[in-house]
Amino acid sequence: MSAGGQKRMTLFLLAVGAAVFLAAALSVLYGSMEITFGQVVNAVIRPDAADQRHIVVRELRIPRTLGCILAGAAFSAAGSLMQGVTRNPLADSGLLGINAGASFALALCLAFLPGLGFTGVVIFSFLGASVSMLAVYGLMSMRHRKLEPVRLVLAGSAVSIFLSSLSQAVSIFFQIGYDLTFWTAGGAAGIRSRQLLLAGPVIVSGLVAAVLLSGRVSMLSLGEDAAKGLGLEVERSRFLCLLTVLLLAGGAVALTGPVAFVGLLVPHVVRFFTGADYRAVIPCSMAAGAFFMLTADIISRTINAPAETPIGLIFSLIGVPFFIWIARKEDKGFD
Repeated sequence: MSAGGQKRMTLFLLAVGAAVFLAAALSVLYGSMEITFGQVVNAVIRPDAADQRHIVVRELRIPRTLGCILAGAAFSAAGSLMQGVTRNPLADSGLLGINAGASFALALCLAFLPGLGFTGVVIFSFLGASVSMLAVYGLMSMRHRKLEPVRLVLAGSAVSIFLSSLSQAVSIFFQIGYDLTFWTAGGAAGIRSRQLLLAGPVIVSGLVAAVLLSGRVSMLSLGEDAAKGLGLEVERSRFLCLLTVLLLAGGAVALTGPVAFVGLLVPHVVRFFTGADYRAVIPCSMAAGAFFMLTADIISRTINAPAETPIGLIFSLIGVPFFIWIARKEDKGFD
């Protein structure tokens, strides 16, 4: 990375890091129950089990805030990895069938295990995401040993459509459409400490792996021939990147549901400031994704208070026009 690129990355991380800190503070302070900054500090330093405000801060708001930070960073890092590996500016983790697999697992839980707690849903959602990605990889490996980007996208799309159809069939037959739709719209209201203890280590492991793989992603984004010329083991690197996407997106979907457009939108915004070097794009996308997710969560609590608007709707209002704009930039290439 050049000295100029390093400087841009550092300035971006400092600016967005400060924004994440402020958004996190607002997320903890803001809610249906009025809680002052001093009460938040006391809840963290000297918790009182008899004080309802302390319980709200420790059991509801702090886990929700941390969950938004982790999920936003994970979705954005997964999108950056997918765009670099496939050299497709419209790629995100949904291309691997991860979102559809998690949704199908949830549909099965709601239909056959209605009494399952949120912790169990997190586990099953992650398992569903894993199975769907294995199915995509299996389709790729049936006749072709290489993980070619075009075939990867086609296999992922086929598995996603198939699993989405099964999810809809289950929801109609067992009349669970409302619950399934609410989850797939995305939201952070159900995040508690137990869910963070389950999904948090998975996401953090994925974030560390994404940073370590960022140099390989930069080479893959140049094309297979160029990457091989630079001495990169292309197939092994792609597999490691896809495995990291599973950890990131699977953990994030388990926490907040399959929030759309985060992994698509954030890397494009980041590249505008940092350039196309993924050694800068990936860590900066993590910080920006955390900020956008926190901001969307705060907005979701404000629009229709005291009820909550799904986070997925907030991102869709921005993401759909952005998607159309990117799709129309065919003559400008992938920058």
